[in-house]
Parts: sequence; C-alpha cells; structure tokens
Amino acid sequence: MTHTRIKQADFFLQGGRAGVLLVHGLTGTPAEMRFVGKGLHRAGYTVHGMQLAGHCGDEADLLRTGWRDWYSSVGEAAGALRRRVDHLFVAGLSMGAVLALKLAADRPHEVDGVAAYGTTFRYDGWSIPPIARLSFLLPLLTRLGIGRRRRFMESFPYGIKDERIRQRIAGSMLAGDSAAAGLPGNPWPSLAEFYRLAAGMRRQLGRVRAPCLVMHAAEDDVASVDNAHLVARSVAGPVETVLLDDSYHMITVDQQRDRVIACSADFFGRIVSARERAAASAA
Repeated sequence: MTHTRIKQADFFLQGGRAGVLLVHGLTGTPAEMRFVGKGLHRAGYTVHGMQLAGHCGDEADLLRTGWRDWYSSVGEAAGALRRRVDHLFVAGLSMGAVLALKLAADRPHEVDGVAAYGTTFRYDGWSIPPIARLSFLLPLLTRLGIGRRRRFMESFPYGIKDERIRQRIAGSMLAGDSAAAGLPGNPWPSLAEFYRLAAGMRRQLGRVRAPCLVMHAAEDDVASVDNAHLVARSVAGPVETVLLDDSYHMITVDQQRDRVIACSADFFGRIVSARERAAASAA
C-alpha cells in the first residue's frame, strides 16, 4: 500500500474511499483546517491536512520557498492521497483555495471537486489598510530589489469574528508559535510570490471543470466577496456559492465552521453518489 508522507504539522485521518486534501493559506498552518478535517472525517471521509512547503517554521524558512514550491507540495500530497482513495476532493482556505483551484485546472482527471473557502486573489477586505491594498505591485517592487526585508503585519481582527477563538489563535501567533497559528506577518517577497500565483491562476480559471463549492464570508475582513464572485463567474464547471453572514475571513475556524463542514460534506457526497450511479449505469 502507498503511504501518504506526513510532515511535522500535517494531520491524517483515515476514513472511507473518498478523500479530502485540505490546504491552508499563506503563512498559515494545517491547524486552521483541523476543525473542518475532523468534521469531514466524522462524515466518513479520509482527510489529509497538509503542510505547505516552507511553512510552520520561521520567516527564513518561508523565504526560501516560492509559489512553485507551495504548489509542488500540494501536487505531491494530492497524488499520494489519490492513490489511497476512489474520489479526490481538494479544499483550501485563502491562498490555499487558489492552489486547490490550480490543481483542478492542471489535473482535471484527478480532482473530482473543489471547495474554495475565503478564496483570495487580492487582499482587499475591509480591514486591509489602503497602502496594503497596493500589494499587488509587489512582484514589480521585489524584482527591483525593493522591500526584501519588509513585511505586512497581521492586524485585528485577524480574520476571526469569534472573540474566544481569536484570542487563542492570535495569542499563539503573536507568541511565535508558528506551527500552531502561523506567522504574524507576510514578508514582501512571499506576498510577491503569492501575487504571481494569483495572477497566473486568474488566467486559468476557465480550465477548472470540476464542480466547485465557493464559500466566503459576506463581511470578509481580508479578501472581499468579489474574490468569490470572480471564481463563480469564471470557472467552467458547476458552481455552488454560499455566503456566510456571521464570520470573517477564517471561515474554517470561525463561528460558522459547522456550516462549512456540513455544506462541504454534502457537496462532496452528492458528487460521489452521482459518479457511482454513472459507473453503475455504464457497467
């Protein structure tokens, strides 16, 4: 049997023959996907919450990697999980949603469905300062050698509306526990890599033919709902869009995480049922 490689911060939950790969965001950690992972596992899915290359260490670890490394780690984890299951779904948060969509565009015969949580092509939410909204210029600035030692720091409310959860996660992050809560800032070179990924994936959205579940906070503080609308109108496959009215950006840990779990489990389950009916009819 092929075994999935598990990195230090990964989690793997063995379930049935439908698997879900969970992909966290830039400077984040698999812990931000753990609530959803456990919920999907209770619903019968095999779940792998993966660690992106360069993440869960210090800033220097992150800066040694770029978007191609992050995407390569997603592809490796997806390939390993796909060999264990009959149906593969990929769900990502923030930049993780962009990576999930890219995998579906590049590997249409491997990915059976995508769940895009808080998809981020631009940091344009209500809490983002005006100067930070110009961060899409970072690829140009970094090519000119500008800002290599600078970073945008995370700020209140840290993508979380639930005060109790915010205090716990923000406290761990600001205390330097990057494996549990991620880094407290986004280095400019890493943000430049993110925007290179996002720009390329915008051009690929029309190649995504797998069914997509797009879930986004209506009051997302980090990435406005325009990001979700971009996905919904651009992908080629069927789309279901769910806007959450009591969460901020980190919908996988925030107040409506149970709804994220329920919608995702139902969405994936309907795809599995349809594929199994089609296979039975063809037999």
